[in-house]
Amino acid sequence: MADKAKKENAGKRIARWFREMRSELKKVVWPTRAQVINNSWVVVVCVVVVGAMIAVFDFLMNTGVGALLDLTR
Repeated sequence: MADKAKKENAGKRIARWFREMRSELKKVVWPTRAQVINNSWVVVVCVVVVGAMIAVFDFLMNTGVGALLDLTR
């Protein structure tokens, strides 16, 4: 008998969760197309800049380690 009550409670909780989720989604302010495009460009530029910085750092470290290894030969 307790299992049946738990199942009914679970069903009510799930239904309440969906109702609350729907009401919260109505409060969301979705970005405009222009904002999405602008934010996407910002992300792309940041990724390129960070990638270039990592590439430069990698090149410098590779050159430095290569120079140190040449000294030991």
